[in-house]
Amino acid sequence: MEQIRSFIAIELPHEVKSALAELQAGLQPDKQPSVKWVDPYSIHLTLKFLGDIAAAKTSDITSAIEEASREIAPFSLEVKGLGVFPNFKRVRVVWVGVEGDISRLKLLQQRIESNLVPLGFARESRPFTPHLTLARARERIAPTEQQSFGQLIAGASFETAHQFTVGSINLMRSQLTREGSIYRQLTAVSLKKTLSKGSD
Repeated sequence: MEQIRSFIAIELPHEVKSALAELQAGLQPDKQPSVKWVDPYSIHLTLKFLGDIAAAKTSDITSAIEEASREIAPFSLEVKGLGVFPNFKRVRVVWVGVEGDISRLKLLQQRIESNLVPLGFARESRPFTPHLTLARARERIAPTEQQSFGQLIAGASFETAHQFTVGSINLMRSQLTREGSIYRQLTAVSLKKTLSKGSD
């Protein structure tokens, strides 16, 4: 049975990805061999990582996303701010923040989580913290290099807000290669504009 490494995500518009590419370029004065930068044009807002799934299960997962998305109209998010996990002295992940209609985003994510439980997917133990990953420190990074990298990020900023409308949720395939992950959309679920009360 074919297995597909997959996840559920919101696609970013090209102009947002271009802004992330400019930000990355400014944070890489020298290539740090112990830091792996994410291809800015493949960055997305992950709602749920599924791992390896049976190819035949994609229709059930898509149906679960459709049910979760019911009565949720398109909403607005903005990409802004720069931070790290866990802290600037021990940087493991560099991220850009996501703001805007976070309450609707979290509602959608929670519904997806709930609808996937009957299909055998466990709920995430950690709370959902929307962010876009820019870079990850490799396991072999030296403490001094980690600190200097943290200082570089702490001295940078990404204050111009880049706004976009979320109109669909995608089930994505992630194919691991030597050059990095290749992402491909499997299915897309559109958010419908809800009718206001009193409308026909």
